[in-house]
Amino acid sequence: MLVRSLGLTAILLVAGWLSGCGAAIPSLTPGATASISADGSASGAAYPTIGSEKPDGMPSPFGDPNATASGAGGREVLQNPTVADVMAPSPLPEMSWGRPDAPVTIVQYASLTCPHCRNFHEKTYPELKRRLIDTGKVRYILREFPIGKTSGNATIALRCAPPDKYLELYGKFMEQQSSWVSQEVRLDAIYAVARQVGMTRPQFDACLQNQGMIENLKWVKDRGRKLGIVGTPNFFIGTKLIKKELTLAEIADYVEQASRSGTPTAAATP
Repeated sequence: MLVRSLGLTAILLVAGWLSGCGAAIPSLTPGATASISADGSASGAAYPTIGSEKPDGMPSPFGDPNATASGAGGREVLQNPTVADVMAPSPLPEMSWGRPDAPVTIVQYASLTCPHCRNFHEKTYPELKRRLIDTGKVRYILREFPIGKTSGNATIALRCAPPDKYLELYGKFMEQQSSWVSQEVRLDAIYAVARQVGMTRPQFDACLQNQGMIENLKWVKDRGRKLGIVGTPNFFIGTKLIKKELTLAEIADYVEQASRSGTPTAAATP
């Protein structure tokens, strides 16, 4: 009986982990105040309010249930976004690697709690970097699309890291998902990863209270929703949106298609 109970617990934990890629994690009313325990865990509603989901299973834009627009779920969704739409100026610097004038731009939307994003980063990204980014064929942009409160808190910490430590911390969050990802927000566990790139606890705590950063990250996610992003990983290669984890072979094929089509580079966009 004990073994059966433990097996069920493991299944529930895995289900919650997998939901970081787009399915719903039960959440309380957005906007309510969270309580923080002595060990740094959070209870109650979103803390902060970024990264929560709607009851219907679709991620809402950082816990904003009152968003109004003409598209699905009350939000405007562009049916055929242009390069200018994809590369609309952001209030946060784009986290990008490769030549700014590379012939093709790849934009990846990722959630730090998503195991598919972790798999892509560990197994595909290194070869993508070696073969396409470092050779000047592709500019790679990583954009945040946190799904769930745990991912939301980690994402704020990620953006508070120095820019030259961003990709390193992103990788550590991915590699160490099993140590900090859970349905409850465990701030101590998130900080244990952030401190590995030199972040102090006062810096981490102040970061989570940075409303300007939270609003800017909300803009990034809202822009993603407007472009048709519904889960992670999602990719734009040129102006083509692909809603799945990609292999290197698939990426190379899409890059070739974008090159042949003569799609303008993102760097050429006014």
